Amino acid sequence: MKRVVQTLAALAGGGAVVAVSVVAFGLYNVSAREGHMWGVTWLMHTTFKQSVKLRAPGPDAVPDDLDAPDRIKLGALHFKTACAFCHALPGQPQSSTAQAMEPTPPHVSTITAWTPGEMFWIIDEGVKMTGMPHWPAKRRDDEVWSVVAYLNALPDAQAQVTLAGEGSGRATCAQCHGDEGKSGNSYIPRLDLLTPGQIAEALRQYRDGTRPSGIMKEAATPLNDNQIATLAQKFGSPKAPQLQGAALAEDSSPGAELAQRGTGDVPACTSCHGPGRQADAPIAPLLAGQSRDYLAGQLKLWREGHRGGGERAKLMTKAAQDLLDADIDMLADWFSGLAVK
Repeated sequence: MKRVVQTLAALAGGGAVVAVSVVAFGLYNVSAREGHMWGVTWLMHTTFKQSVKLRAPGPDAVPDDLDAPDRIKLGALHFKTACAFCHALPGQPQSSTAQAMEPTPPHVSTITAWTPGEMFWIIDEGVKMTGMPHWPAKRRDDEVWSVVAYLNALPDAQAQVTLAGEGSGRATCAQCHGDEGKSGNSYIPRLDLLTPGQIAEALRQYRDGTRPSGIMKEAATPLNDNQIATLAQKFGSPKAPQLQGAALAEDSSPGAELAQRGTGDVPACTSCHGPGRQADAPIAPLLAGQSRDYLAGQLKLWREGHRGGGERAKLMTKAAQDLLDADIDMLADWFSGLAVK
């Protein structure tokens, strides 16, 4: 028995010496042109698959609106800007650079073997030694799920995501936010309801990372201050403060009552955002007519303390911290349903 132990120890020691020598003397060829030695590819890919399956969220974590056309479209637009360089677009070949990577990133049409939860984990966490980065902003699950929605819709829902395959290059501001900022997508904010100053401030915060968003950081990072000012003037409207001051119509719906209910520490939503605004400057964003699912998503971010973005963050986090999902839905339904002249 003693000899067996000695033999095993000698083998282990010899293996350690070989492993250290391979590393120390550069014996392992790391060239992407040569690929991995026999067995290494299997080992790494199996480790990858099992790691994802162990850590991915289960079916209960998948949002109910994963098949919503607007969510799919948002994911498609971001995929076009940030992901298609490696994974290509439906019906298009991968670039020669992507095909030369080791390992080669899968074409978008072949990303079908993963569950929604597994795709979420891969997109959110990234994968070491593959070139697959993690999501640029922490705790923005809502954004990650939009990309998952797009991938999950392929290829059966091709008609819903054709926009992602049109042309090439980055998605433009107007493709997401609509001409003149009048977005028709419930998950994307209307910019025509914001002032140029509010848009410029948000873009700077996205660019600097003080307001976390993987989607908007991708869009804002290349912008300098002059470009931000130009975009803010193009899409923003100076009319928002006047619209906020409009008289508040009588409404006894639960959403209206909740929006007008303040506390000793937190003013009513309408006091700052209108209609019937009463608060002093600075002017808060106009919420009337804003995209419904965008409003709900932002309120959830405020409630969970993940929204960030300036001095108002503390007040808004405090205002939203006790809201239930049902409360958020009522507020989003009410504000988005208000007519905007």
